[in-house]
Amino acid sequence: MSINLPRPLRRLRATVATTAASAATAASRATGRGAGGMIGGLVANAIDPTIMSTVGKDRPTVLITGTNGKSTTTRMTANALRSRYTVATNDGGDNMDAGIISALMAGKDASHVVLECDELHVPKVADRLHPTALILLNLTRDQLDRVGEINKLERALRACIEAHPEMTVIANCDDVLVTSAAFDAENVVWVSAGAGWIGDSVSCPRTGSHVVHNGDDWYATKPLADGREFRRPEPTWVVDSEALRTPMGDTPLDLKLPGNANRGNAAQAIAAAVSCFDISLDGARNAVEEVDNVAGRYSTIEFEGREVHMLLAKNPAGWQEALSMLDRDADGHVIAVNGQVADGEDLSWLWDVVFENFEGLKVHAAGERGTDLAVRLKYASINHDLIHDPVEAIRACPTGRVEVLANYTAFRDLKKALERSAQAAKEGNE
Repeated sequence: MSINLPRPLRRLRATVATTAASAATAASRATGRGAGGMIGGLVANAIDPTIMSTVGKDRPTVLITGTNGKSTTTRMTANALRSRYTVATNDGGDNMDAGIISALMAGKDASHVVLECDELHVPKVADRLHPTALILLNLTRDQLDRVGEINKLERALRACIEAHPEMTVIANCDDVLVTSAAFDAENVVWVSAGAGWIGDSVSCPRTGSHVVHNGDDWYATKPLADGREFRRPEPTWVVDSEALRTPMGDTPLDLKLPGNANRGNAAQAIAAAVSCFDISLDGARNAVEEVDNVAGRYSTIEFEGREVHMLLAKNPAGWQEALSMLDRDADGHVIAVNGQVADGEDLSWLWDVVFENFEGLKVHAAGERGTDLAVRLKYASINHDLIHDPVEAIRACPTGRVEVLANYTAFRDLKKALERSAQAAKEGNE
């Protein structure tokens, strides 16, 4: 019904939707209920279900998706495009329909759009915005109660790519599932961005045959139905610990963000900017290197004589990367785990994380699902205690440097609590 409305009525409805959304966003901020990154989009979409297409305005758009690294890669890609264009982006991490609509409305005058997109929402968002590029980072198990089995997601993304042959796919060829999704893409840029976690890459998602990993290479033991070999494609962009290797030559990559995963994120962001948006290699690289903070991740907060270093880890792949960045010589170590809807209520992934790497350390288990974590640590033979309140767990650590690893809502809530405490201490000293 909405599609067949006369054009004047469609314009009127869009105007009403955006006006109501702006009012809702302003009210949310004024009352302290939130930053308004979601409510405006929810209101606008309720009034006008076609609002995403309307405010998208057929602008050049890049979508970024994957299990890990979406927010960081989105920030990097947006920075790279800003070296030449104005950019609308959802850098607050609101990556479903409502957050995307809010970002498009907030950046209605921008020439280009860079959007983090939840994996399940990519097909519908792509249908509405017809993106110029899709950055596919990685696909691993995450939030099984919401997303389901990872092969189902791979098939949905594969169908999305097939439905949009004009879209350039920037795909991580080191990830078996990403490669399968993009294998038949008409326009694909293969990037060797690394694959630290291969627990979900042991079989071919198309044939079920075994996948053999041999150094940088991997291949399936059974050919595809059309006889082709399913093997790691040859990348045109490669990142390693020394440099970013590009079709234009090698260039140094000196990031402010830690970890090999972020080097991979940077490689795909730069590849997208250069390949699809006519950004110079030097311009894209310099812009990406300036990113030093993503929603407080990797930040250090002063708290009662402690330097609390915050790391976000949401699933086995993320935990593996976070563990590689952990300062084992810190004065205290806290792990906080919640199981809210935004985290995924199914925490069976805890048993895939190699917590045995904490051997020799004293760990404080915390969070709403701290008991689940404590059971896992017990089976990993890790010296630990259980303090459900993450703030109290930090207080139980000696003064000095404290490493905190937390999943999504535990990270979010702890960061807010520490910032409130720091603000109260500041006001008390004034």
